[in-house]
Amino acid sequence: MIFRSLKKNIVLVAFAVLFVLPNFVVAQESDFGNWLIYIGNKKLDSKWNIHNEIQYRNYNAVGDLEQLLLRTGLGYTFNESKNNILLGYGYILSENYINDTDEKISVNEHRIFQQFTSKQSVGRVKLNHRYRFEQRFVEDDFKMRFRYFLGLSIPLTVQAENLTKLYFSAYNEIFLNTKSSVFDRNRVYGGLGYHLNKNIRIEAGYMNQFFETLGRDQFNIITFVNF
Repeated sequence: MIFRSLKKNIVLVAFAVLFVLPNFVVAQESDFGNWLIYIGNKKLDSKWNIHNEIQYRNYNAVGDLEQLLLRTGLGYTFNESKNNILLGYGYILSENYINDTDEKISVNEHRIFQQFTSKQSVGRVKLNHRYRFEQRFVEDDFKMRFRYFLGLSIPLTVQAENLTKLYFSAYNEIFLNTKSSVFDRNRVYGGLGYHLNKNIRIEAGYMNQFFETLGRDQFNIITFVNF
């Protein structure tokens, strides 16, 4: 019985690897960095929730700030908790290197966004779709962007008390601009997650972000908190 369960897990993980692997080889150039991410969700009642998020992105392991992202929003859940719509705001501080020098320039961005998320299950695999539309105020420039996120989660251990402790997580997210160069970027991620309890889980994994001609690799540590 244990062997049969393990065999199923191996098959599911292999499928997930095939889901993300083609994107790993597209990037032509790569630099390794580190993202520390906190994602929180506060339930106001059975329908309404407040989303809050902090991302501290580094060019290297730690100490060389690439981007600080603060995001919050008000969401409404419906369809037996399978769907959520959310109106949000984000502030992003980017520290961009000037050409090939060691000098940086700070770029401030204020962002309004609307998103719709949908959850579904295919056997033991949990799928998460997210559609997000952003209005971006980057210094004196205004931009709009559409993002589509497809994530999956596969349990790796036997479920106990309606909670699977260890799981495999993967996602692919594409970013499309509304003008000029339509393709903005693509992110692909694969990692392992662990439920500390029913309200807190931690993930650690590898993410590749690529543009038209170059790419960047990041090690992500993500904490999810429901309270």
